[in-house]
Amino acid sequence: MGDRKRTRREATVREKQAGAHSRSSAVRLWLRLLTCSNTVEKRLRRRFVDQFDTTLPRFDVLAALDRYPDGLTMSRLSHILLVSGGNLTALVRKLQQQGLLVMERDRDDGRVWIVRGTAKGSEHFSLLSAAHHKWIDGMFSGMNDDDVHRLFDLLDSLKHSLAGSSADSREVRQE
Repeated sequence: MGDRKRTRREATVREKQAGAHSRSSAVRLWLRLLTCSNTVEKRLRRRFVDQFDTTLPRFDVLAALDRYPDGLTMSRLSHILLVSGGNLTALVRKLQQQGLLVMERDRDDGRVWIVRGTAKGSEHFSLLSAAHHKWIDGMFSGMNDDDVHRLFDLLDSLKHSLAGSSADSREVRQE
């Protein structure tokens, strides 16, 4: 594969820690993964703001609620999104003000808040999700299907390696 002729454009994405040399191929791989992840995330953030006047974290909240139409407790939503309760509260309040979700007290435990998406929120999420899929497809369009499947499998192997090497295997979520 190393002597395969390049038919794609040369990368125009700056590498994380460009010019840094490491004898560890694992460190170089990590930096490459970080570069790609940061590039995709930066582009998504910019596009959500530019085209929908929203943020990636707000999209993430709506995506989680879309997967759980009966709602989630604030604690569970925080756990799913890997964000602190304080950061989540501000996001949820903003989305509530926009009519995209509702917060209700749990009937069995008045201390607990349940967050549910509204019909307006579901409609808005459908628009965001369609754009999100289109953007991701566009960013990955330079890869053929075989490369995409091979990379997915390799990343699955990495995920299992991370789970096996972690002192706390709960760090690697199953998705």
